[in-house]
Amino acid sequence: MTKPVLQPLATMPVDVVRRLKWLLCDIDDTVTTDGRLPAASLLAMERLQAAGITVIPITGRPAGWCDHIARMWPVDAVVGENGALYFRYDEASKTMIRRFCIPDAQRADDRSRLDELRERILAEIPGTGVASDQPYREADLAIDFCEDVPALPREQIAKIAAMFEAAGAHAKISSIHVNGWYGDYDKLSMTRRLFADEYGLDLADIAENVVFAGDSPNDAPMFGFFPYAVGVANVLDFRADLAHAPAFVTNGRSGDGFQELAGHVLHVLSLSRSGQNL
Repeated sequence: MTKPVLQPLATMPVDVVRRLKWLLCDIDDTVTTDGRLPAASLLAMERLQAAGITVIPITGRPAGWCDHIARMWPVDAVVGENGALYFRYDEASKTMIRRFCIPDAQRADDRSRLDELRERILAEIPGTGVASDQPYREADLAIDFCEDVPALPREQIAKIAAMFEAAGAHAKISSIHVNGWYGDYDKLSMTRRLFADEYGLDLADIAENVVFAGDSPNDAPMFGFFPYAVGVANVLDFRADLAHAPAFVTNGRSGDGFQELAGHVLHVLSLSRSGQNL
């Protein structure tokens, strides 16, 4: 199959929506808008769940937030810190399942190296800051370039990523942070583990039943893997920086785009289940 690139969401084949079982989504500037979580985005997740679609956020946000998300949001699990971990709350046993890519002792050693790198980045690139959610992170270092600091120019953002890479760390650029870590993982690798461990599924076998929604370069592994990935409209801001582009794009930006995607899926499913022609 030839994968389409950045086609309007409305052109997504009806058969794709009919067989959809999983909707995976980034959070920042995909589900949220201007740093806030609209009630409409949470309602969209709740309605998807009610329609039989399993929703799982795949985010760069920290472990501390993921604990809250797994407990409180209408989702089945969450992958956090760009693939460092996944959390899933088991309602039956009232237990939070927590899985990390890197063992505790290695994460502690990596933290010391990241602390040193943090000081170099802050000293060499004026205007940067440590992300305000850093105290709740278990595995990575998040450098803020526009969330709680004045927006940095694109070349400075690239320099932050280059400093991580020069120190032997991985670096991914989101819409608000540059995240750096030691260890060979990303959003896709931990999503594979989540599906294998918790659902007994090989992600490759169900890719045709999954839609992933995202907005920025750290979503590129997911865009490249899932044939029916969707970018909210602000993904076009990063088009030149994407290693892989999504197949489809919404009209709306950020949370509006996510709600548009959810609405499209729910509309098609509703008509299909009522026997109406599409």
